[in-house]
Parts: sequence; C-alpha cells; structure tokens
Amino acid sequence: MRQKKITQLDLIRQFFKNKSNKNVAHPEVVDWLVKKWKQRTGKVFRDPDRGIRSLYEQGFLIKVKKGVYRYNPKLRKTKTITNFSSAQKERILKRDGYKCVICGQGKKEGLELHIDHIKPKSLGGKSEIKNGQTLCARHNFIKKNLKQTETGKKMFIRLYKLSQNSKDKHLQNFCKKILETYENYNINGHIVWKK
Repeated sequence: MRQKKITQLDLIRQFFKNKSNKNVAHPEVVDWLVKKWKQRTGKVFRDPDRGIRSLYEQGFLIKVKKGVYRYNPKLRKTKTITNFSSAQKERILKRDGYKCVICGQGKKEGLELHIDHIKPKSLGGKSEIKNGQTLCARHNFIKKNLKQTETGKKMFIRLYKLSQNSKDKHLQNFCKKILETYENYNINGHIVWKK
C-alpha cells in the first residue's frame, strides 16, 4: 500500500505532534527527520533546520532555548510573518549593487543572491526595505537566524582561527581587537572564542 505523499514540513509537524509538550533537542529532531525522509522518499533531507525554524516563525513551535523546541497545541499561536515582496527584493538588490554586502560578490561571479532580514523575522524583524540586505547563498546560510552582531562575531572567530593557522600576525591582531571590543561592550557573550 502506497503511503500518502508528505512534505518535509508535514514530517516535522508529525514528529513534534508525536512529542507534544516535550522539550526536544535539535539533534534528536534532525536524526529522526533525516532517517524517516530517506525511508519514505529515498532522498536526503537537505536542510531540516530551515523547516524547524519556519515552523517556529509561524508559531507552531515554541523555542525553549537555543536548539530546544516544544510543540504545545494549547499554546500554539499564529504569528503574522510576511516575506519581502518581489518589488521590495528588487529594490534591495539594486540598492546593494546586486552584490553580497559581506563578501562583495554577486551574479557576475556566479553566486546565487538572497534577500535576508537583518533583524530575523522570528525576533520581530519586519519585511521593510531598511531591514533587508543582499547576501550570497553562502553568507545567508552562515547567518541563518542570527542577529548581525552574532554573525559578525562568528565570522571574526573563524577569521581569527584561520589567521592563527596561517601565522598572519597582522590579521590575528586585527581580529583579536575586534573580538575584545565585543567583550568590552558585553555583546554576544554566549558566543565564546579562545584567545
């Protein structure tokens, strides 16, 4: 007997409904989704994080803490979350010169461009031109649902590690000063870096 065709979001909903009112850590969800999707479709579930985040943004899931979600049918709320319109996307792309605001590359270099909410939708960010930015697919994936300061800190930590590996003292000192500034202003202390 053929199983009913199911979408990835349906599968995520099914998982959480079966675990109603229980806090579920991210790895447990992802492991189950990847295995179940492969069994049902024979394909790889590429980005379960995006689906989980989407259901959280819609109000289907409650984020208990970083990486832990819960489904409570009694507390389910519908959030009004809008995406950028096509016209808004075009204005943002034009304003940003059709280039990623982080790496400065774009379609000329063969990169796929995305329009990103600077303040994430899940944190109340609105779909307004001033809250939009152009990111290449790689940098949009790195940013995920982080605030800009979180994304920046993670990128400087990575650059700091690379500069240590390449023994580039000048770049290492530059990154260290920036990361110390994060500490001095008590910004994103939950993201730890090793000196």
